[in-house]
Amino acid sequence: MRQKMNEIVLDASAMLAFLNQENGHDVVSQCLEAAVMSAVNLSEVIAKLADKNISESLIQEFVTQLPVKIIPVDTEQAVIAGLLRLPTKGLGLSLGDRFCLALGKQRSSAVITADRAWERLQLGIEIRLIR
Repeated sequence: MRQKMNEIVLDASAMLAFLNQENGHDVVSQCLEAAVMSAVNLSEVIAKLADKNISESLIQEFVTQLPVKIIPVDTEQAVIAGLLRLPTKGLGLSLGDRFCLALGKQRSSAVITADRAWERLQLGIEIRLIR
């Protein structure tokens, strides 16, 4: 499956900035209509909400009302994310970060993040910072 016109892949950090109304939330809100997110990154967002002692029922409600399309993980993404380990290791990118980048690469879509370290990546993936 490839990119729809103007599709954007959201990193967990971008979604969390939006939810917490942090710097850059306005950038994220402008692209929600065209946004997709990896199921792995959704799990990261849910973990952060749980860390804040948000109830499971509120988290479930959040998931059902999420304004972005969640993309299931597939074998191609897993391979891409695994192969991204070496070129991203020096910047300390997590497995979730690599799955976000893998989804962007797979779908030929720009990736939006709050993580400034991604600026230094040279992966052939368009990376946009929200702040």
